[in-house]
Amino acid sequence: MKSPVTVLGLGAMGTALARAFLAAGHPTTVWNRTPGRSPELDALGAIRATTVADAIAAGPLVVVCLLVDDTVRSTLDGVDLTGRTVVNLTNSTPDQARGTAERAAAAGAQYLDGGIMAVPPMIGTPGAFIFYSGPQDVLEQHRPALEVLARPAYVGTDPGLAALYDIALLSAMYGMFGGAQHALALITSSGNPTEPFTNDFLVPWLTAMLTSLPSMARELDHGPATTADSNLSMQAAAYENLVTTAERQGVDPRLLTPMGELMQRAVDAGHGDGGLSALVGLLRTPAD
Repeated sequence: MKSPVTVLGLGAMGTALARAFLAAGHPTTVWNRTPGRSPELDALGAIRATTVADAIAAGPLVVVCLLVDDTVRSTLDGVDLTGRTVVNLTNSTPDQARGTAERAAAAGAQYLDGGIMAVPPMIGTPGAFIFYSGPQDVLEQHRPALEVLARPAYVGTDPGLAALYDIALLSAMYGMFGGAQHALALITSSGNPTEPFTNDFLVPWLTAMLTSLPSMARELDHGPATTADSNLSMQAAAYENLVTTAERQGVDPRLLTPMGELMQRAVDAGHGDGGLSALVGLLRTPAD
């Protein structure tokens, strides 16, 4: 028989997690602040708990997927977690994750923090993965159940690391989308359709540019290359055209200007012959 699990929180993601556990044959107890949420789980065999305490008592593995860290705190504080493993998949900051880990330990629980890198329909599919941080032996103990949700990606013992990796990837995603949205605004400003531009040019261009990321990471870990294919002095000088064109086309350049300012900072600091990897260090050094 598969091990019993508990899922706290039945929003879109929590419901997807519970559905995946049920589909894999795990006896699954669910709880939600608003009773009766996601009634389709009843037909799949979910056991509904009327209180958080009852839900936690139902099995050794408690998966938490609530809206924000404050909700996690108000839900778990004061509840006996002795002998339980709490896996918190609520989006949080690294400091919040560390705080939850401390409170869980004080309440008698083992703790893993997680960052879900998927949207709800991806749960249980090969394309989904979840960052985990905390004691590795706890992850290995519950790996068979957690693998039902997505591929586990362990990143370290510090409970805050899963949140850090999660936020880092989301930051990269939103930065990329911000640039793409600016590009689409430029195309629409000229009255041209965006679908052919996106399919024929934007996606292939971004895909090609992403291949430069490993060399950027290599420079950060091992030192910069002797010469950059496209140095910062040249890029900073040409960047002004991006902002000027946006303004002339009636497009707000607010998504572009911070990058241009950062490149000019790098040039002024003597990194003009280097590449874009030089900007990473500047991001960790506040401007005057």
